[in-house]
Amino acid sequence: MLDREGFRPNVGIILLNAHNEVWWGKRVREHSWQFPQGGIKYGETPEQAMYRELEEEIGLRQEHVKIVGRTRDWLRYEVPDHFIKREIRGHYRGQKQIWFLLRMCARDNDVNLRLTDHPEFDAWRWHDYWVPLDVVIEFKRDVYQRALQELSRFLTWPANGGHTHERRHTARYLRQPHAPRQPSPEQPCAPEAELVLVPGKE
Repeated sequence: MLDREGFRPNVGIILLNAHNEVWWGKRVREHSWQFPQGGIKYGETPEQAMYRELEEEIGLRQEHVKIVGRTRDWLRYEVPDHFIKREIRGHYRGQKQIWFLLRMCARDNDVNLRLTDHPEFDAWRWHDYWVPLDVVIEFKRDVYQRALQELSRFLTWPANGGHTHERRHTARYLRQPHAPRQPSPEQPCAPEAELVLVPGKE
């Protein structure tokens, strides 16, 4: 499904943990890392597509997350010709995306990269919010930067003034399929009303 300009409607997902780190996935059999994303099917709203992609790509359901914010308008990127299938060259130009910022309410081991037969990622990790864009494929970098910048206004910290929790950014790899778990009652999403904006991130 393309618009008149040749862009495919798409959603991007930036998933936060309790320390405002973002979920960062390694594409299957590649050395590139990215956020979850996927196309919007005919008849879907961007929000419906986001929840479907969230489950298909990383195994989390609607009850595992809370929407913190979304981009106001579409963010577009063009795909170089050599990445486009020959039969759609001249029609397809790239993606136009609505980006969602989500807060994860579940536990790390609720993530399931093997929910489908064709996983998008074979490893994942938590990373500082301002991810290193040089590991993102070049033609997506500008959109990533714009999405992170626009959504940074929603970044919040605990009201006690805490800062990013120091932790090792170790990657987690594909495991055997497991039944998705319910969100842990010990780790609910913090009410946003009890949080304050990060200084200097407006």
